[in-house]
Amino acid sequence: MKKILVTGGTGFIGSNLIKKLIEESYSVTSLDNYSTGTHENEVDGAEYINDDIENIVKLKMDFDTCFHLAAQSRVQPSFDNPMESVRVNVTGTTCVMEWAKVNNVKVIYAGSSSKHHDPSDSPYAMTKYLGEEICKLYKKLFKVNVEIARFYNVYGPNEPLDEKFGNVIGIWREKVRLNKPLTIVGDGNQKRDFTHVIDIVDGLLRISKTDIKHNDAWEIGTGVNYSINELYSIFKQKYDTSSIHIPDQRGNYRETLRVNDDLINLLNWKPKDRLNQYINNLNFKK
Repeated sequence: MKKILVTGGTGFIGSNLIKKLIEESYSVTSLDNYSTGTHENEVDGAEYINDDIENIVKLKMDFDTCFHLAAQSRVQPSFDNPMESVRVNVTGTTCVMEWAKVNNVKVIYAGSSSKHHDPSDSPYAMTKYLGEEICKLYKKLFKVNVEIARFYNVYGPNEPLDEKFGNVIGIWREKVRLNKPLTIVGDGNQKRDFTHVIDIVDGLLRISKTDIKHNDAWEIGTGVNYSINELYSIFKQKYDTSSIHIPDQRGNYRETLRVNDDLINLLNWKPKDRLNQYINNLNFKK
């Protein structure tokens, strides 16, 4: 039985990944400090270690693969505490690489589509970019078996619903439940490649199982994007909600859309546009 470590395993993507890994009978351990993850996201059958990512070097267990998902993962909070973004996304990733080098563990690193924009637009974008560069450094100089999986705008079960750490769909879910107007940032014409977490998990597993080495990154995006105004139309049609516009925010890109099809062409990944179906079948129970 292969032994898997998931950093950030009690978070949104991590908990969905662990659920699938347990279903496929892997031995799974989560390393998470619960700064944003929750005990409610824990999956029966997995082992959970409550510790900081910098302490990964203390882990003495043998692992075959590490999915490195632990991160300060939102744009706006990174402006409030850029030092924490550097500590987790840069120093933490360096710790993971050093640990993987010593213990001969394959790592799949959670990159970000913000790589395709100016990294200096936000501390989040810069530190995720630097995380990718650290992975490439260890891959080239120290022969660490690391692959970058570059995420787009992920949504789905266990997504955070709060204003600070939620994405637009999670935030709007909670506003619909509370019968509050949906907040549209700026003009609402910015477009996002919304990717269901089911497809993210499937892509991650395919990357973990292949011996193919990517010279840059595997792009995990649907390849279809919607404007925020189009997203609002879907919510309004189903839930008859209202909206308000708020000022544009720093680091708010005009468009995200998957850049390459390597995951599809080389690993037979088959993403689906599930956005309408997901929104129309939301459960608003707390």
